[in-house]
Amino acid sequence: MNLQGLPTPSLIVDRGKLTANAATMKARMDVHGVSLRPHAKTAKSAAVARIAAGESAKALAVSTLAEAAYFLENGFSDLVYAVCITPSKLDAARALLDRGADLKIITDNVQVARAIADHGGAHRVLIEIDCGEHRTGVAAASPELLEIAAAVEAAGRARVAGILTHAGHSYASRTPAEAAEIAEAERAAAVSAASRLREAGFQTLIISVGSTPTATHGRTFDGVTEVRPGVYVFQDLFQAGIGSCGLQDLALSVLASVISHNPARSSLMLDAGGLALSKDRSTSAFDSDGDLGFGLICGLDGAPVDGFAIANVHQEHGEAPVADAALFDRFPVGAKVRVLPNHACMTAAAYGQYHVVDGNSAVIDVWDRCNGW
Repeated sequence: MNLQGLPTPSLIVDRGKLTANAATMKARMDVHGVSLRPHAKTAKSAAVARIAAGESAKALAVSTLAEAAYFLENGFSDLVYAVCITPSKLDAARALLDRGADLKIITDNVQVARAIADHGGAHRVLIEIDCGEHRTGVAAASPELLEIAAAVEAAGRARVAGILTHAGHSYASRTPAEAAEIAEAERAAAVSAASRLREAGFQTLIISVGSTPTATHGRTFDGVTEVRPGVYVFQDLFQAGIGSCGLQDLALSVLASVISHNPARSSLMLDAGGLALSKDRSTSAFDSDGDLGFGLICGLDGAPVDGFAIANVHQEHGEAPVADAALFDRFPVGAKVRVLPNHACMTAAAYGQYHVVDGNSAVIDVWDRCNGW
């Protein structure tokens, strides 16, 4: 089968680009002497995770317990559930431990830490540090850090395994230099928090940081044990916009069909709208040349058509302004195109599988995804 034979919209991944992106990040972490723990929330796919982590590797970060169960079934046992846990999910976490998972859970809350201590499971806990995003986590210098650690270990079953932080605000950077500054603040917060825990007598075997911008542009990872980037395996228009990659590195696209021409309005319609592409408008943060609407349109070969982007979406319609009438001839009704997404994680979430190509239009494999919670 080739791309012409697929229904639309379909999710396409280029294995060669994916493999190259994974190798680039692995080599970078090797140079810095830190472990790479790929965040699997982007791909939610065992096939992708094996390329990102390596065939024999077991370590991943996940964002749902459903992902944890799926990846455990697929041979990944060293897992960090990188979302603050609630007491109602502790039974599910323990069930994964009982099945052989080396699962680490996280919290930033004293009351939850007490619930973890009181639970029957021998949980390993990472305390989340806020390094500047102000989403979740406690400040590295906060009294709560030691209070949470003490509460976790109060009953003698659960143990503090270290700390975790995430510089999500690195997505507000616009240059590699800005991302590098945020990466240093992320590193410093993690190392400082770990030092406080060690001085108070708690273990900090894991000092975990990471986002794709900070992993890509950080100058040093001294004192850190692992880094958890995610979207780097696919890259996307936003990452290209902030200098984390080039357009040629984008491994993920959406296959769509032209369904309508409207010469009077100088636009055409695709059958990929808000559900197929997501409504992420992250490239709107850039200047007019960098704002690529809801996705950049490419030919079937994956080569972008300069300036040809989805400007408006409805649920199942994507509208692209046509600046050059020759595009109506190039892309007649029924023609298929590929659309590069703003945010690969959000776009991929609409699909149950990947159709795999490798530098051309031949579909060489189909990979599954783990969706839901």
